[in-house]
Amino acid sequence: MTKSYNRKLLGGVAATIAALGFMAGSAAAEELTVYTAVEAEDLKRYAAAFNEVHPDITINWVRDSTGVVTAKLLAEKDNPQADVVWGLAGSSLLLMKKENMFETYAPVGVEKLDSRFRDNSDNPVWAGMDAWVAAVCVNTIEAEANNLPMPTSWADLTKPVYKGHIAMPNPGSSGTGFLDVASWLQMFGEEDGWAYMDDLHENIGAYTHSGSKPCKQAAAGEVAIGISFAFRAAKSKAQGAPLEIVIPTEGVGWEMEAAAIVKGTDSLDAAKKLMDFIVSKPAMEHYNQGYAVVAMPGVSKPIEFYPENITDSMIAMDFEWSANNRDAILAEWTNRYDSKSEPKE
Repeated sequence: MTKSYNRKLLGGVAATIAALGFMAGSAAAEELTVYTAVEAEDLKRYAAAFNEVHPDITINWVRDSTGVVTAKLLAEKDNPQADVVWGLAGSSLLLMKKENMFETYAPVGVEKLDSRFRDNSDNPVWAGMDAWVAAVCVNTIEAEANNLPMPTSWADLTKPVYKGHIAMPNPGSSGTGFLDVASWLQMFGEEDGWAYMDDLHENIGAYTHSGSKPCKQAAAGEVAIGISFAFRAAKSKAQGAPLEIVIPTEGVGWEMEAAAIVKGTDSLDAAKKLMDFIVSKPAMEHYNQGYAVVAMPGVSKPIEFYPENITDSMIAMDFEWSANNRDAILAEWTNRYDSKSEPKE
């Protein structure tokens, strides 16, 4: 795989953060270009933890939202620029697996992961890290000021009283947005799912390009209701935001973050070392600081304000269906609803 100086400038649309922890005086240092949609605040911590084990490998992060990273990887299919993907929606990785874009590798210790977080095929290419679960963030002060009743279901959000008071992620930009759309289509059926989104669209104030932003907006009182994910809601509430976290009665969608080695990397040994770390218990403990559900059983610790028994509300997501239908779903969604999307920064 040809690598040029331009790889170091990929941050034109994504932030590139050089990992800390490089051991001074190591003449045989290696570098890995790692694509990710992990929250920016977590990247330095992840890299530092990896460098405790492998100080001679420097991680150069290229970070953006799920949709942007997915599009970048697909566009670079014939001239890949990344060595490893560490933290991207599982449905995106399944789409790329179909395109034969990843190296076959079963990381050391992968058998310790929950089976839902493993590629159980004969030629495994990806491994899961953690999961995020949909939730609705309601600012109780704004709801009261606008005489908005507390919603309890997805159906409630289509009522006229909520018109203009709801923010939601754009599924083309955000993995959270895509899991919402995919879950509604699977939960309600395709015809009724699109009909639901037609009704919901009438009440949307804006579609954001970040999965966490609607809940951050609700926490700040910029919007009354944000469709987001449960961990962000719990974190904002723990920071003092006047939020009620609603888990809709119909059930909620979820998505996993996963990792894989990009086919053609000329740093394969270093990439395998990173994959081994990605599925390790120390890595899982770091994921648990940002996600309540991690791939290795027995690691997760209770998260303050995280909804109890939320796993009982997680629907049976068909990630393969989501991956296979991603392009068609996004095209239809864009045609119907993109007029309310915020400008991309």
